[in-house]
Amino acid sequence: MFLQIPLDNPRKPPLPLCDISCGGWELSDQSGRYPYLWGVSQQGEVWFREGIHPRVPEGSSWEEIEMPKEVAQLSAGPGDLLWVVLWDGNLLVRTGLSLDCPTGTSWVEVESPAKEIEALHVSVGVSVVWVVTKDYKVWFRRGVNSHNPCGSGWISIGGEMMVVDVGLNDQVWAVGEDRGLYFRMGVTLTEPSGSGWIPVSGQWGNNKEFIPPRKECEFGGQLTDASQASVLSCTDSDSELGPAEPPNSSKDAAVLEAAASSVVPLGSADTPTPPLKSDDTPSASLQDAPKTFIPASDSFINSLVSDRDKTSTPQQSVTDAPQEEMEEPSPAPIALTPGTVGPDVPWMNVDLEGAGAARCAQAAGPSLGDGSAAATYALGTLETPQGVGEADAPVWTWISGGGCDVDASSQISWLSPTGPLTNSLSLTPVQSAAWSEQQQQEHREEISRKPLERSHSVWVRKGALRWMRDWKPQRWVDVSVALEQSTKSDGRKDSIFFVYYTQYDEKKYLHVCINEVTALVPVLRDCHHAFAVYTTQRTKQRGPLVLAAQTEKDMNDWLSLLSDCCCEGRGIAGPPSRQALWSTTSKGDIMVHEPSFSLEAAAHTLACDLMFWRQVPGHLRCVESNSLGLVWGVGWDGTAWVYSGRYGQPTAPAGDEVQMLQQTDFRSVHVYENQRWNPMTGYTDKGLPTDRAMWSDENGLNECTKGNTNPPTPQWSWVSEWTVDYNIPGGTDKEGWQYAADFPVTFHGHKTMKDFVRRRRWTRKCKITLRGPWQQVPPIRLSDISLMPCLAQSSMEQVPLWALSDKGDVLCRLGVSPQNPEGSSWLHVGTDQPFKSISIGGANQVWAIAKDGAVFYRGSVSPQNPAGECWYHIPSPPRQTLRQLSVGRTSVFAVDENSNLWIRQGLTPSYPQGSAWELISNNVGKVTVGPLDQVWIIADGVPGFTSEPPGAVCHRLGVGPMQPKGQAWDFGIGGGWEHISVRGNSVEAPRAPHVPAVGPPRSPLPPRPPTQVNGSAVGV
Repeated sequence: MFLQIPLDNPRKPPLPLCDISCGGWELSDQSGRYPYLWGVSQQGEVWFREGIHPRVPEGSSWEEIEMPKEVAQLSAGPGDLLWVVLWDGNLLVRTGLSLDCPTGTSWVEVESPAKEIEALHVSVGVSVVWVVTKDYKVWFRRGVNSHNPCGSGWISIGGEMMVVDVGLNDQVWAVGEDRGLYFRMGVTLTEPSGSGWIPVSGQWGNNKEFIPPRKECEFGGQLTDASQASVLSCTDSDSELGPAEPPNSSKDAAVLEAAASSVVPLGSADTPTPPLKSDDTPSASLQDAPKTFIPASDSFINSLVSDRDKTSTPQQSVTDAPQEEMEEPSPAPIALTPGTVGPDVPWMNVDLEGAGAARCAQAAGPSLGDGSAAATYALGTLETPQGVGEADAPVWTWISGGGCDVDASSQISWLSPTGPLTNSLSLTPVQSAAWSEQQQQEHREEISRKPLERSHSVWVRKGALRWMRDWKPQRWVDVSVALEQSTKSDGRKDSIFFVYYTQYDEKKYLHVCINEVTALVPVLRDCHHAFAVYTTQRTKQRGPLVLAAQTEKDMNDWLSLLSDCCCEGRGIAGPPSRQALWSTTSKGDIMVHEPSFSLEAAAHTLACDLMFWRQVPGHLRCVESNSLGLVWGVGWDGTAWVYSGRYGQPTAPAGDEVQMLQQTDFRSVHVYENQRWNPMTGYTDKGLPTDRAMWSDENGLNECTKGNTNPPTPQWSWVSEWTVDYNIPGGTDKEGWQYAADFPVTFHGHKTMKDFVRRRRWTRKCKITLRGPWQQVPPIRLSDISLMPCLAQSSMEQVPLWALSDKGDVLCRLGVSPQNPEGSSWLHVGTDQPFKSISIGGANQVWAIAKDGAVFYRGSVSPQNPAGECWYHIPSPPRQTLRQLSVGRTSVFAVDENSNLWIRQGLTPSYPQGSAWELISNNVGKVTVGPLDQVWIIADGVPGFTSEPPGAVCHRLGVGPMQPKGQAWDFGIGGGWEHISVRGNSVEAPRAPHVPAVGPPRSPLPPRPPTQVNGSAVGV
């Protein structure tokens, strides 16, 4: 039973409403929660109903909401979402809706999805917004959330619809442009846009046959009224449609009236219509009558109800007789004037006052079953007096599924044709296990006649993580995240990652477009399962988005999901290519980058901060490769590993996938015990106020005790106890102590009269076990390796590989080839002292650095003599001790103990030892030189960003045959990078006619004044 809502007195009442919407009942989680009612008047005003409570469901008063523009239609969601359609076709979003402020605070305008095409209808759910434009296209708003009510963009959904309605669980119903009823299939929490439209067939009246939606647009004269928990057929209407004005003025208005046991529809052009029997209306044939146009107005109610001017020209009846022959009709079943009310006049009057007669007539009709809650309004066709649907399907114009609680994962009994609504309008289920084979076959045939509208779709993955907020003081904040991926009709996918948080009770969010992500890197943060999300802008600002999961599995799941989306969006699939750049982080993770021609181009070089890095399973300290597809790595425990994956194949054949093997790695964790001497007690743990903590890390910046020190990450586990470490540079005494005059200076292994501080290093071993495409190469543990760089088109039976053992012995690996990447055996190369760095370049040039810093060149190395003949000593730069070097095709670069980068000048084929060292830059940790003589480094830090952990990838710009030392640095991703190798990248850029001048350096690594150091080779 409906109760009339009294007008407010003495307050100004709203004008006649053309649209209403209920929502907001999920703003409160209390048991006594209630909805909020919004309305739109015919003048475009928005009204809010105040005082709605469980005991006062009709509310108490109307409150007008200030609007910047006139409104045509609105929709409120169960939460804090409210969208409206303006008369100009744009959309407004109400912001600030909350339990304390149910009317919101402000409006934000959102443009229509399609340019120059206005919005027609909007429907809002829990976290979805659907819009229909006036060309009947359907649009889905992505990124809608209580933190972001305006969303982030429009996605076109296939199908042509007039009305869409979002019900509970964000299920979507629609009335198609063909006036058929549709249900959005596959709508779930992870795929809110669904997978396609499915037509919903109706069982009409007493007919058991299911009738598919009609293929043409027809207009009839029946308006069915919705009843609670049921779907009404034309014969079940409980309202009588009479004249819009009082009975004495009915002659000036066209009216629609419902019959008791049947509907008297308008005739159609394709079906002969028998004469209409009426005492007050002459018989007429409607065979040649034109079909009435139903306008696609901004509001369906505005199309049905209007206050037309009473003095307008009287309408003609739909008959073949001229108007002057028509008698004054009494309230006839149907009277419509197509001549006066044509396509240019979108108004007609519907009288909803005479409900009593229809209720009496309903008693003679079939009773309704309970079980559905989708309210629909159908318009039939005047064909026969037997009722609409027995000869043709109904024509739908409106649907409201606000009471339909559809669970896509369960079987819906009331959607089954065998359910209780067999005698009234029921809905054909999308899927039902109770169907017989014959019914399933009929359903498949029906779908084949009107196939599903496969369209763009949206997939969503939500979760809860912790976020290290960007501003100070930095701390962990609980956030909710969502990955939203849209699939376009051509198969291309677009993804956005959202992070929703609350700041000072204000809901906020940040988002990252997946195609802008440059790296996803596990990081060490407070023993959390954390990972960093890098973008170009965040790389420039040296501030990645750091998130943490509760468990390792959750972190790996999110990393895998985000990485797959990144690779899919960039068209990257399968194992790394032969030309890939390899790198490792200080945590031991392995990262690769697929190079392009622009990476080493002389002009328009790809910036380092645009490089995309993806992770390869495994755990290594360093990786080296070459262009023939050989990749070797060394673990933190010195174990040698060779990559067993495949190269350049997007998809591997069945049974030929990348082989994943178990990989283990060991690592030692160190803490330092510090003491200061005083004359009374000697060395104690009582230091000065300015001293470092008595238990600290190596630099003394952080306090680290044996009790609070954990393995590097939760993936590691302890395998030993704390012991004193005697193997420290500088030596120790018999108790493991090192001495110095003060803490910042160099320590030594014996005590003197000037030593007032001492320290002792404690070590503990931990282990990690994981799976990756790496095969162990026993039995010697290594400290350094080097593969000879070459061009991709090179052909070699055996690839030279040189290495250093953990004891400093020089080794040459025999039998290494693309067919046998692990090789066959080690060949020992004699030296008179242990070495710490080795590299082989083009033309079998082998350079090495001894542990005392001396530089050596190996002569007479060739394929026939892979071990060479003798070592030639190369003088080091003055007052500098080199620690690492790399040899390219025609150049040699080295790094000293003070992090300075040097280049060897004067290299010629006849004199490969060179003549002098020239300083290039400082602040360099490691250097790698590729087969094109390209130079990359791991910088110790980036000036201006002291808080960033050391280790940043940098590229030397302007390197060429005439400028082997380059001109400037370009810095990229950083904060914990340990090693990089570009020795497999032989992708040479097309040669330009000239090399343009390079602009000002982007790198924060300023070059020092060049220093020339002459030297000559000395045989040893």
